[in-house]
Amino acid sequence: MIIRFDASTVSGEQYHLPPEKLIQGNPRQTVWVHYTDPSGQFVSGVWLSEPGKWRVSYSEEEYCHLLEGHSVITEAGGEPVSVVAGDSFVIPRGFIGTWEVLERTRKEFAIYEASAAIGPP
Repeated sequence: MIIRFDASTVSGEQYHLPPEKLIQGNPRQTVWVHYTDPSGQFVSGVWLSEPGKWRVSYSEEEYCHLLEGHSVITEAGGEPVSVVAGDSFVIPRGFIGTWEVLERTRKEFAIYEASAAIGPP
């Protein structure tokens, strides 16, 4: 079976980040999960965020492809990385820093989280 990222087949879930993560603003975010594997380790879909800035700490590996917008991702102690529509990138497990949405950003994502595995590693 092939899973298409068709917004008409999946309901989006809107949410706001917890206050302890917020640095600037209170961006409304929406996620459309199109696929989760049976183990719960792999998830893919589409994410949308309004402007704001927050702290991130990755326990997962994430591949992103920006469909629209402009964001700046900064690793703690590192240089800011600007990403715009058309950019593809990976954020590795262990990344700690900030994500700032300058212009409403929508991305396709694929996440692998080893710690979500069911049963022994």
